[in-house]
Amino acid sequence: MIRHVLPPTIDQLESAKRVVADHLIATPTITLSLRGRPVLVKMESLQPTGSFKVRGALAAVDASRRDDPSGAVITASAGNHGLGIAYASSVLGVSATVVVPKNASAAKVKKLGNFMIELIQFGTSFDEAQAHALELADQRSIRFISPFNDPNVIAGQATAFDEMLLQAPELEHLVVSVGGGGLLSGSLISRTAHGRDDIRFTGVQPEESAALYHVLRGATMDEVVHRPTIADGLAGGGDDGAVTNDLIASHHVPLVLVPEIEIRRAVRETAETNGIVIEGSAAASYAAITCDLVDDTTSRIGFIASGRNISHELLVEILQEPLG
Repeated sequence: MIRHVLPPTIDQLESAKRVVADHLIATPTITLSLRGRPVLVKMESLQPTGSFKVRGALAAVDASRRDDPSGAVITASAGNHGLGIAYASSVLGVSATVVVPKNASAAKVKKLGNFMIELIQFGTSFDEAQAHALELADQRSIRFISPFNDPNVIAGQATAFDEMLLQAPELEHLVVSVGGGGLLSGSLISRTAHGRDDIRFTGVQPEESAALYHVLRGATMDEVVHRPTIADGLAGGGDDGAVTNDLIASHHVPLVLVPEIEIRRAVRETAETNGIVIEGSAAASYAAITCDLVDDTTSRIGFIASGRNISHELLVEILQEPLG
């Protein structure tokens, strides 16, 4: 059963800031030219695990360790959150189990193999992997850490926006790729904490797997159809009743859907034009801006390059295919 949790408290936000500052170096915010338009980009792809999700993982594992210094943790992930938990457990001295689908990104599974964790591949979707992880958590009486439905995870993700505001106070509109909604929720909380309600947000999901988009329009997770997407970090994300659903809905953040071909084109364009490798989940935000899916042509806009963990084979395939 999915836990019903509350948004992070001030204490949880402060604890997340401390543990992130202790173990991570602030990633830069740079300006890229996206088809001639200057766009601010928070380079979370430079994190040691290749993704922003290490922030929330550090905050959650640290909180678990403080509650029970000898306790183990378990999680389910499409890959990047699992890498975050693996990294956090190694630096904080906590035993961890990571459950990923059998069809998870080969690049992410390979990286997970470099950590001293119990790695389990189960099912063919995030939902199946999560159900198995929750079952194991009950059997073993250990803490399950959701990739998004966890106040400490959300508090950790909020630190990315904290940094971006310090680095680029001129930001007026942030575009955020959304799976379960942890990064967007954390950014919304950070915006409020900094008194920057003038900054607009737009959430982005792939057309092929847009759970939150449909759930916020009245569907249940069971009713959402998921098709393959290279934005695997966004695929299948979300839970009925997750705190992230309420946070995003209460702030009336618009969500837009990006076609698969545009995500692939964005991965290629980022590499060829800017010399930067990003995975499909990050490229979804890039694509939303360049394809004018975001309703804003004048504000100082930005996005979070959320990760770089794309397999070499897929990257080569995208660079070689005729996209027009």
